[in-house]
Amino acid sequence: MQRNAKILLVEGKRNDRTSFYGGLTAKNYQVRSVLSGSAGVKLLHEFFPDMIIVDAASLRTSGKRIVAALREKAQRIPMVLILDPEAKHGNDSGADVVLRMPFTLQKLLNRLKPFLPMEPKNGLTVGPIVLDLETRSMRCNEHQGQLTPRLAALLRALMDHPGQVINREALFSHVWETEYTGDTRTLDVHVSWLRRAIEDDPRHPRYIKTVRGLGYRLDVEG
Repeated sequence: MQRNAKILLVEGKRNDRTSFYGGLTAKNYQVRSVLSGSAGVKLLHEFFPDMIIVDAASLRTSGKRIVAALREKAQRIPMVLILDPEAKHGNDSGADVVLRMPFTLQKLLNRLKPFLPMEPKNGLTVGPIVLDLETRSMRCNEHQGQLTPRLAALLRALMDHPGQVINREALFSHVWETEYTGDTRTLDVHVSWLRRAIEDDPRHPRYIKTVRGLGYRLDVEG
C-alpha cells in the first residue's frame, strides 16, 4: 500500500488552467507549493519531499535551471518536469519524468506512482522515520538502508516512545535482552551508528537526542 507521500510542487499562477495542487491534495498527498525554484530550494531545508514536481509551463520557463538547482540540494529525490507542448528540450533537463501539456491529473498520478515509497506491510512510522520490522530496512528523509538486528531493535525502542526519555539502562536491557546493565558503553556506540544512518549531521543530531545523566529521546514532529 502506498503511504501518503510528500510532494514539493513548484508552479506559477496562471489564469488559463487549474493548479495541480488541489488534485494532488484530494488524493491525500502532503503537498507544499512554492512559486519559484529558489523558494523550493529554501524549503528543502525544512521539508523533505518524496517527489518534486516542477511545473515549468506555468512558470513560462524551460525549467532546466530550476531542476538543476533542486537536484544539487536533493540528489536522490525523483523529479517531474512539466513543459508546454512546443518546448524543444526535455530529456536533457535532469528530471526523471518529463510531461508535456495537456494531460490529465490521472496521467500525472500514474507517472508518480513508481517513484513514491510504499508503506511496509509490517512497518512502523514515526514522523519521517519508517522502519520495516521484517526486513529491518529504514528510511528517514533522504537516508535509507538496512539495519543490523541490534540497530533495528534500538530504533524500534525509540520509535515506540517518541518524545519520551528512555534511560540508558532500560534501553540496554531491552536491546541486548540482559539483566546486566553495569556497562552501557556498547549502547552509546550503537546510538552513534544509528545516528549515522538517519541523521544529516550525526554530530548535531536532529532526531536522536542525548539527555545528559538520563538517556536518549527520539524527537520527531507528528
